[in-house]
Amino acid sequence: MDQRKKRKEENGTGSPAQPQLRINMPSTAKERVPSVDPYGFERSADFDYNTYEELMSEYLAILTRRSIKWSKMLQGRSRVERNLKVKRYVRKGVPNEHRALIWLAASGSQEQMEKNAGYYQSLLQAQHDPKLVEAIRTDLHRTFPDNVQFQKTANPCLQKTLYNVLVAYGHHNKAVGYCQGMNFIAGYLIIITKDEEKSFWLMEALIGRILPDYYTPAMLGLKTDQEVLGELVKVKVPAVWQAMTQHNVMWTLVVSRWFICLFIDILPVETVLRIWDCLFYEGSKILFRVALTLIHHNQDLILQARNLPDICDRFKQITKGAFVEDCHTFMQKIFKEPGSLSKATITKLREACRAKIMAEES
Repeated sequence: MDQRKKRKEENGTGSPAQPQLRINMPSTAKERVPSVDPYGFERSADFDYNTYEELMSEYLAILTRRSIKWSKMLQGRSRVERNLKVKRYVRKGVPNEHRALIWLAASGSQEQMEKNAGYYQSLLQAQHDPKLVEAIRTDLHRTFPDNVQFQKTANPCLQKTLYNVLVAYGHHNKAVGYCQGMNFIAGYLIIITKDEEKSFWLMEALIGRILPDYYTPAMLGLKTDQEVLGELVKVKVPAVWQAMTQHNVMWTLVVSRWFICLFIDILPVETVLRIWDCLFYEGSKILFRVALTLIHHNQDLILQARNLPDICDRFKQITKGAFVEDCHTFMQKIFKEPGSLSKATITKLREACRAKIMAEES
Protein backbone atom coordinates (compact mmCIF):
# COMPACT_ATOMS: atom_id res chain seq x y z
CA MET A 1 0.00 0.00 0.00
CA ASP A 2 1.14 3.55 -0.73
CA GLN A 3 2.60 4.86 2.56
CA ARG A 4 0.92 8.26 2.27
CA LYS A 5 -2.47 6.64 1.74
CA LYS A 6 -1.79 4.30 4.67
CA ARG A 7 -0.96 7.25 6.95
CA LYS A 8 -4.07 9.13 5.87
CA GLU A 9 -6.23 6.15 6.70
CA GLU A 10 -4.49 5.72 10.06
CA ASN A 11 -5.18 9.38 10.87
CA GLY A 12 -8.82 9.04 9.93
CA THR A 13 -8.51 11.50 7.02
CA GLY A 14 -8.59 9.10 4.09
CA SER A 15 -10.99 6.47 2.81
CA PRO A 16 -11.03 3.13 4.61
CA ALA A 17 -8.86 0.49 3.00
CA GLN A 18 -11.21 -2.38 3.84
CA PRO A 19 -14.40 -1.95 1.80
CA GLN A 20 -15.47 -5.43 2.91
CA LEU A 21 -16.36 -3.86 6.31
CA ARG A 22 -19.29 -2.08 4.67
CA ILE A 23 -22.32 -4.33 4.96
CA ASN A 24 -25.47 -4.05 2.87
CA MET A 25 -28.32 -3.41 5.28
CA PRO A 26 -31.91 -2.13 5.20
CA SER A 27 -32.64 1.22 3.60
CA THR A 28 -32.64 3.52 6.61
CA ALA A 29 -29.78 4.14 9.00
CA LYS A 30 -32.10 3.75 12.00
CA GLU A 31 -32.91 0.20 10.88
CA ARG A 32 -29.20 -0.54 10.46
CA VAL A 33 -27.92 0.80 13.79
CA PRO A 34 -29.17 -0.83 17.03
CA SER A 35 -31.02 1.37 19.54
CA VAL A 36 -28.50 0.25 22.19
CA ASP A 37 -24.78 0.92 21.71
CA PRO A 38 -22.06 -1.77 22.14
CA TYR A 39 -21.64 -0.80 25.82
CA GLY A 40 -25.32 -1.16 26.73
CA PHE A 41 -26.32 2.52 26.60
CA GLU A 42 -29.69 3.31 25.05
CA ARG A 43 -29.47 5.84 22.24
CA SER A 44 -31.38 9.09 22.76
CA ALA A 45 -34.53 9.98 20.82
CA ASP A 46 -32.62 12.60 18.79
CA PHE A 47 -29.67 10.29 17.99
CA ASP A 48 -28.35 11.02 14.49
CA TYR A 49 -28.23 7.53 12.98
CA ASN A 50 -27.07 8.67 9.53
CA THR A 51 -24.07 10.64 10.83
CA TYR A 52 -23.17 7.79 13.18
CA GLU A 53 -23.21 5.20 10.41
CA GLU A 54 -21.09 7.39 8.15
CA LEU A 55 -18.58 8.00 10.94
CA MET A 56 -18.38 4.36 12.04
CA SER A 57 -17.95 3.01 8.51
CA GLU A 58 -14.60 4.81 8.39
CA TYR A 59 -13.66 4.35 12.05
CA LEU A 60 -14.28 0.60 11.82
CA ALA A 61 -11.50 0.33 9.23
CA ILE A 62 -9.14 2.21 11.55
CA LEU A 63 -10.12 0.00 14.50
CA THR A 64 -9.42 -3.11 12.44
CA ARG A 65 -5.93 -1.89 11.54
CA ARG A 66 -5.23 -0.93 15.17
CA SER A 67 -6.44 -4.31 16.43
CA ILE A 68 -4.08 -6.17 14.07
CA LYS A 69 -1.14 -4.00 15.16
CA TRP A 70 -1.91 -4.45 18.87
CA SER A 71 -2.31 -8.23 18.55
CA LYS A 72 0.99 -8.44 16.69
CA MET A 73 2.76 -6.37 19.36
CA LEU A 74 1.28 -8.21 22.35
CA GLN A 75 1.62 -11.71 20.86
CA GLY A 76 -0.69 -13.11 23.54
CA ARG A 77 1.27 -11.62 26.44
CA SER A 78 -0.50 -10.18 29.49
CA ARG A 79 2.33 -7.69 30.08
CA VAL A 80 3.22 -4.53 28.23
CA GLU A 81 6.37 -2.43 28.50
CA ARG A 82 6.22 1.34 28.86
CA ASN A 83 8.01 2.81 25.85
CA LEU A 84 7.49 5.31 23.03
CA LYS A 85 5.97 2.70 20.71
CA VAL A 86 3.35 1.66 23.28
CA LYS A 87 2.63 5.32 24.10
CA ARG A 88 2.05 6.01 20.40
CA TYR A 89 -0.21 2.96 20.13
CA VAL A 90 -2.21 4.05 23.19
CA ARG A 91 -2.73 7.54 21.77
CA LYS A 92 -4.06 6.03 18.54
CA GLY A 93 -6.55 3.92 20.50
CA VAL A 94 -6.66 0.62 22.34
CA PRO A 95 -9.04 -1.94 20.75
CA ASN A 96 -11.79 -3.05 23.10
CA GLU A 97 -10.55 -6.63 23.23
CA HIS A 98 -7.22 -5.41 24.67
CA ARG A 99 -8.50 -2.46 26.72
CA ALA A 100 -8.76 -4.11 30.15
CA LEU A 101 -5.31 -5.68 29.76
CA ILE A 102 -3.67 -2.38 28.73
CA TRP A 103 -5.40 -0.34 31.45
CA LEU A 104 -4.35 -2.84 34.11
CA ALA A 105 -0.76 -3.06 32.86
CA ALA A 106 -0.24 0.67 32.17
CA SER A 107 -1.65 1.79 35.53
CA GLY A 108 0.26 -0.76 37.63
CA SER A 109 -3.04 -2.35 38.68
CA GLN A 110 -2.09 -5.80 37.36
CA GLU A 111 1.02 -5.80 39.53
CA GLN A 112 -0.92 -4.66 42.61
CA MET A 113 -3.58 -7.30 42.05
CA GLU A 114 -0.99 -10.06 41.81
CA LYS A 115 0.89 -8.82 44.89
CA ASN A 116 -2.32 -8.75 46.93
CA ALA A 117 -4.01 -12.01 45.94
CA GLY A 118 -7.19 -12.58 47.98
CA TYR A 119 -7.29 -9.00 49.32
CA TYR A 120 -10.36 -7.97 47.34
CA GLN A 121 -12.39 -10.95 48.56
CA SER A 122 -11.29 -10.28 52.14
CA LEU A 123 -12.74 -6.75 51.87
CA LEU A 124 -16.08 -8.13 50.70
CA GLN A 125 -16.18 -10.70 53.51
CA ALA A 126 -15.31 -8.23 56.27
CA GLN A 127 -17.94 -6.43 58.35
CA HIS A 128 -19.22 -3.39 56.47
CA ASP A 129 -19.79 0.14 57.72
CA PRO A 130 -23.60 0.70 57.68
CA LYS A 131 -23.26 4.40 56.72
CA LEU A 132 -21.02 3.51 53.76
CA VAL A 133 -23.42 0.79 52.64
CA GLU A 134 -26.40 3.15 52.86
CA ALA A 135 -24.65 5.88 50.83
CA ILE A 136 -23.72 3.40 48.09
CA ARG A 137 -27.16 1.77 47.95
CA THR A 138 -28.76 5.21 47.56
CA ASP A 139 -26.76 5.82 44.38
CA LEU A 140 -27.03 2.38 42.78
CA HIS A 141 -30.27 3.03 40.87
CA ARG A 142 -28.96 6.45 39.78
CA THR A 143 -25.97 4.89 38.04
CA PHE A 144 -26.46 4.75 34.27
CA PRO A 145 -30.27 4.39 34.25
CA ASP A 146 -29.98 4.51 30.43
CA ASN A 147 -27.73 1.42 30.36
CA VAL A 148 -29.58 -1.86 29.94
CA GLN A 149 -26.89 -3.77 31.88
CA PHE A 150 -27.54 -1.72 35.04
CA GLN A 151 -31.32 -2.05 34.96
CA LYS A 152 -32.89 -4.39 37.52
CA THR A 153 -34.48 -6.46 34.75
CA ALA A 154 -31.03 -7.29 33.29
CA ASN A 155 -29.62 -10.77 33.78
CA PRO A 156 -27.09 -10.46 35.18
CA CYS A 157 -27.74 -6.99 36.62
CA LEU A 158 -24.48 -5.08 37.05
CA GLN A 159 -25.83 -3.18 40.07
CA LYS A 160 -24.69 -6.03 42.34
CA THR A 161 -21.19 -5.98 40.82
CA LEU A 162 -21.09 -2.19 41.18
CA TYR A 163 -22.15 -2.45 44.83
CA ASN A 164 -19.36 -4.93 45.58
CA VAL A 165 -16.65 -2.80 43.94
CA LEU A 166 -17.75 0.38 45.74
CA VAL A 167 -18.11 -1.30 49.15
CA ALA A 168 -14.70 -2.94 48.80
CA TYR A 169 -13.07 0.32 47.75
CA GLY A 170 -14.77 2.28 50.56
CA HIS A 171 -13.24 -0.08 53.14
CA HIS A 172 -9.89 -0.19 51.36
CA ASN A 173 -9.56 3.60 51.31
CA LYS A 174 -11.28 4.84 54.47
CA ALA A 175 -10.04 8.41 53.92
CA VAL A 176 -12.20 8.53 50.78
CA GLY A 177 -14.96 6.05 51.63
CA TYR A 178 -17.59 6.83 49.03
CA CYS A 179 -18.61 10.06 47.34
CA GLN A 180 -20.79 10.88 44.35
CA GLY A 181 -19.07 10.41 41.02
CA MET A 182 -17.27 7.26 42.08
CA ASN A 183 -20.29 5.13 41.08
CA PHE A 184 -20.01 6.26 37.45
CA ILE A 185 -16.27 5.62 37.34
CA ALA A 186 -16.69 2.13 38.81
CA GLY A 187 -19.56 1.48 36.39
CA TYR A 188 -17.43 2.34 33.36
CA LEU A 189 -14.62 0.12 34.61
CA ILE A 190 -17.05 -2.79 35.08
CA ILE A 191 -18.46 -2.34 31.55
CA ILE A 192 -14.96 -2.60 30.06
CA THR A 193 -13.28 -5.19 32.30
CA LYS A 194 -16.39 -7.32 32.97
CA ASP A 195 -14.58 -8.24 36.18
CA GLU A 196 -15.12 -7.06 39.79
CA GLU A 197 -11.60 -7.44 41.06
CA LYS A 198 -9.97 -5.82 38.03
CA SER A 199 -12.38 -2.89 38.34
CA PHE A 200 -11.49 -2.53 42.02
CA TRP A 201 -7.74 -2.34 41.32
CA LEU A 202 -8.27 0.14 38.48
CA MET A 203 -10.31 2.28 40.91
CA GLU A 204 -7.39 2.08 43.32
CA ALA A 205 -5.02 3.31 40.61
CA LEU A 206 -7.28 6.18 39.55
CA ILE A 207 -8.32 7.48 42.96
CA GLY A 208 -5.20 6.58 44.90
CA ARG A 209 -2.45 7.47 42.44
CA ILE A 210 -3.58 9.11 39.18
CA LEU A 211 -6.10 11.53 40.73
CA PRO A 212 -5.05 12.00 44.37
CA ASP A 213 -7.37 14.13 46.53
CA TYR A 214 -10.10 14.32 43.89
CA TYR A 215 -12.57 12.34 45.97
CA THR A 216 -11.54 13.13 49.54
CA PRO A 217 -14.09 15.09 51.63
CA ALA A 218 -12.24 18.38 51.02
CA MET A 219 -11.76 17.55 47.29
CA LEU A 220 -8.55 19.60 47.34
CA GLY A 221 -7.09 17.88 44.28
CA LEU A 222 -10.25 18.53 42.26
CA LYS A 223 -10.41 22.20 43.31
CA THR A 224 -6.71 22.59 42.54
CA ASP A 225 -6.97 21.17 39.03
CA GLN A 226 -9.92 23.41 38.18
CA GLU A 227 -7.79 26.41 39.13
CA VAL A 228 -4.84 25.00 37.18
CA LEU A 229 -7.07 24.81 34.11
CA GLY A 230 -7.95 28.47 34.61
CA GLU A 231 -4.24 29.39 34.70
CA LEU A 232 -3.61 27.37 31.54
CA VAL A 233 -6.52 29.03 29.73
CA LYS A 234 -5.11 32.42 30.80
CA VAL A 235 -1.94 31.64 28.85
CA LYS A 236 -3.27 29.54 25.96
CA VAL A 237 -6.74 31.01 25.32
CA PRO A 238 -6.51 34.48 26.90
CA ALA A 239 -9.69 35.83 25.28
CA VAL A 240 -11.79 33.16 27.02
CA TRP A 241 -10.02 33.79 30.33
CA GLN A 242 -10.84 37.51 30.00
CA ALA A 243 -14.50 36.71 29.27
CA MET A 244 -14.70 34.45 32.31
CA THR A 245 -13.17 37.18 34.48
CA GLN A 246 -15.38 39.89 33.01
CA HIS A 247 -18.56 37.92 33.74
CA ASN A 248 -17.20 36.74 37.12
CA VAL A 249 -17.63 33.04 36.26
CA MET A 250 -15.80 30.60 38.54
CA TRP A 251 -14.19 27.66 36.76
CA THR A 252 -15.80 25.21 39.18
CA LEU A 253 -19.19 26.29 37.82
CA VAL A 254 -18.46 25.12 34.26
CA VAL A 255 -15.84 22.36 34.47
CA SER A 256 -16.26 20.58 37.82
CA ARG A 257 -18.27 17.73 36.25
CA TRP A 258 -15.64 17.35 33.50
CA PHE A 259 -13.03 16.54 36.13
CA ILE A 260 -15.02 14.68 38.78
CA CYS A 261 -16.70 12.38 36.22
CA LEU A 262 -13.60 12.13 33.99
CA PHE A 263 -15.86 13.23 31.10
CA ILE A 264 -18.40 10.41 31.66
CA ASP A 265 -21.86 11.61 30.54
CA ILE A 266 -20.12 14.75 29.22
CA LEU A 267 -18.59 13.36 26.01
CA PRO A 268 -19.66 10.37 23.86
CA VAL A 269 -18.76 6.92 25.23
CA GLU A 270 -16.22 6.06 22.51
CA THR A 271 -14.45 9.40 23.06
CA VAL A 272 -14.36 8.95 26.85
CA LEU A 273 -12.80 5.51 26.47
CA ARG A 274 -10.10 6.91 24.18
CA ILE A 275 -9.39 9.59 26.80
CA TRP A 276 -9.17 6.93 29.51
CA ASP A 277 -6.70 4.92 27.39
CA CYS A 278 -4.33 7.87 27.70
CA LEU A 279 -5.32 8.67 31.29
CA PHE A 280 -4.20 5.26 32.52
CA TYR A 281 -0.98 5.42 30.51
CA GLU A 282 0.06 9.08 30.75
CA GLY A 283 -1.69 10.32 33.88
CA SER A 284 -3.96 13.21 34.78
CA LYS A 285 -2.48 15.86 32.50
CA ILE A 286 -4.59 14.26 29.73
CA LEU A 287 -7.65 15.83 31.42
CA PHE A 288 -6.11 19.28 30.89
CA ARG A 289 -5.41 18.51 27.24
CA VAL A 290 -9.04 17.51 26.68
CA ALA A 291 -10.43 20.55 28.53
CA LEU A 292 -8.07 22.98 26.76
CA THR A 293 -8.93 21.51 23.35
CA LEU A 294 -12.67 21.87 23.98
CA ILE A 295 -12.19 25.50 25.03
CA HIS A 296 -9.62 26.44 22.39
CA HIS A 297 -11.52 24.84 19.52
CA ASN A 298 -14.78 26.54 20.54
CA GLN A 299 -13.50 29.90 21.75
CA ASP A 300 -15.51 31.87 19.17
CA LEU A 301 -18.73 30.27 20.43
CA ILE A 302 -17.81 30.90 24.08
CA LEU A 303 -16.95 34.55 23.33
CA GLN A 304 -20.46 35.13 21.96
CA ALA A 305 -21.79 34.78 25.51
CA ARG A 306 -23.10 37.98 27.07
CA ASN A 307 -23.64 36.91 30.68
CA LEU A 308 -23.07 34.11 33.21
CA PRO A 309 -26.00 31.87 32.10
CA ASP A 310 -24.85 32.30 28.50
CA ILE A 311 -21.34 31.12 29.35
CA CYS A 312 -22.67 28.10 31.25
CA ASP A 313 -24.83 27.22 28.25
CA ARG A 314 -21.86 27.55 25.85
CA PHE A 315 -19.77 25.19 28.00
CA LYS A 316 -22.56 22.60 27.69
CA GLN A 317 -22.77 23.09 23.92
CA ILE A 318 -19.06 22.54 23.31
CA THR A 319 -19.22 18.98 24.66
CA LYS A 320 -21.71 17.93 21.98
CA GLY A 321 -21.70 17.62 18.21
CA ALA A 322 -19.51 16.30 15.40
CA PHE A 323 -16.19 17.52 16.83
CA VAL A 324 -16.38 15.30 19.93
CA GLU A 325 -18.23 12.42 18.25
CA ASP A 326 -15.35 11.77 15.84
CA CYS A 327 -13.21 10.36 18.62
CA HIS A 328 -10.22 9.51 16.41
CA THR A 329 -9.82 13.05 15.05
CA PHE A 330 -10.63 14.56 18.45
CA MET A 331 -7.83 12.57 20.11
CA GLN A 332 -5.38 13.78 17.48
CA LYS A 333 -6.46 17.36 18.26
CA ILE A 334 -5.84 17.10 22.01
CA PHE A 335 -2.15 16.49 21.35
CA LYS A 336 -1.90 19.42 18.91
CA GLU A 337 -4.31 22.27 19.74
CA PRO A 338 -3.20 23.01 23.34
CA GLY A 339 0.49 23.03 22.33
CA SER A 340 3.22 22.17 24.82
CA LEU A 341 2.04 20.98 28.23
CA SER A 342 4.90 19.63 30.29
CA LYS A 343 4.63 17.69 33.53
CA ALA A 344 6.86 20.30 35.19
CA THR A 345 4.44 23.10 34.21
CA ILE A 346 1.46 21.20 35.65
CA THR A 347 3.35 20.40 38.87
CA LYS A 348 4.38 24.04 39.38
CA LEU A 349 0.85 25.33 38.76
CA ARG A 350 -0.63 22.71 41.08
CA GLU A 351 1.69 23.75 43.91
CA ALA A 352 0.77 27.43 43.49
CA CYS A 353 -2.98 26.83 43.14
CA ARG A 354 -3.11 24.37 46.04
CA ALA A 355 -1.30 26.83 48.34
CA LYS A 356 -3.72 29.60 47.31
CA ILE A 357 -6.81 27.44 47.97
CA MET A 358 -5.51 26.28 51.35
CA ALA A 359 -4.74 29.88 52.37
CA GLU A 360 -8.26 30.97 51.38
CA GLU A 361 -9.90 28.10 53.26
CA SER A 362 -7.84 28.42 56.44
